[in-house]
Amino acid sequence: MLTAIIDYESGNLHSAEKAFQRMAQERDAGDVVVTSDPDVVARADRLVLPGDGAFPACKAALADRSGLYAALREAVEVKARPFLGICVGMQLMAEWGREYTDTPGLGWIGGEVIKITPDNPALKVPHMGWNDLVVETPHPILDGLQTGAHAYFVHSYHMAVTRPEERLAHVDYGGDITAIVARDTMVGLQFHPEKSARDGLKMIGNFLTWTP
Repeated sequence: MLTAIIDYESGNLHSAEKAFQRMAQERDAGDVVVTSDPDVVARADRLVLPGDGAFPACKAALADRSGLYAALREAVEVKARPFLGICVGMQLMAEWGREYTDTPGLGWIGGEVIKITPDNPALKVPHMGWNDLVVETPHPILDGLQTGAHAYFVHSYHMAVTRPEERLAHVDYGGDITAIVARDTMVGLQFHPEKSARDGLKMIGNFLTWTP
């Protein structure tokens, strides 16, 4: 069993790598590698797409690696390999990103990524720090977790979904902020599970042992 964390030079992957390797060892879930090699992505059993920064820059960085981009799309769309998007990696699953300029996403989740606009002016953007998940729909990624689970966020944009059934959880930050999305073999987390202590590690472990 091989899990590939995709490196397209969009963020520091060290903490994610260590967290996934730790949980893979605890759950006896095989090997975890950080890679930009399309051949490794093509043969991986499950895929993780992290992302830090702006939506257009992350999309461009991923698309510019044509072999890597094609391998990712084929693995997820054709081979139905389990996929986990984290932070901007989750946002890229949307149809559109509206940060700075309109940018097409991967189109795997219906919706668009828009700026957070809290209804309380005292709440600052970016939304940064710990928040409690409100679980809307059960899913294997949430096994052993429930409403009130803690997650660590750092973001100024979030996904507004067009199909409510594709949103698993949200948080309250002057309004609903999408926290987890999912469809078929794909899951996206707006927060950083590798920085979300016990609850985040549990989600990583759940993903590594999930059989859609």
